[in-house]
Amino acid sequence: MTRVKRGTTKNKTRKNVLKQVKGYRHAGSTKEAAANTMIMHAGANAFAHRRDKKGDFRRLWNVRINAALRENGTTYSKFIGAMTKKGMVVDRKILSMLANDNPETFKRLVETVGK
Repeated sequence: MTRVKRGTTKNKTRKNVLKQVKGYRHAGSTKEAAANTMIMHAGANAFAHRRDKKGDFRRLWNVRINAALRENGTTYSKFIGAMTKKGMVVDRKILSMLANDNPETFKRLVETVGK
């Protein structure tokens, strides 16, 4: 069996790992074993939080809509209920944008739906 020297590939791997963790704190940015662990955790958190981000934004939109609706004399739950009964389908992202950027248009929409 021929001998395989791993120095070059091992150094290249180590260099790539340490390049990925540049800016991490403590041993995670300098030691290979700790860096590998930190890369694994970072990847797991990134995967999970890509899902969480969608819920975070939906909560933000709901809060913005509710704030604008209270200025117009109604509440979020009454407004969404009335929209559902009328069969109007406007997603919360668009409602939030209207409430934030075009308050006059949003007010007309609220009056159309009723309280």
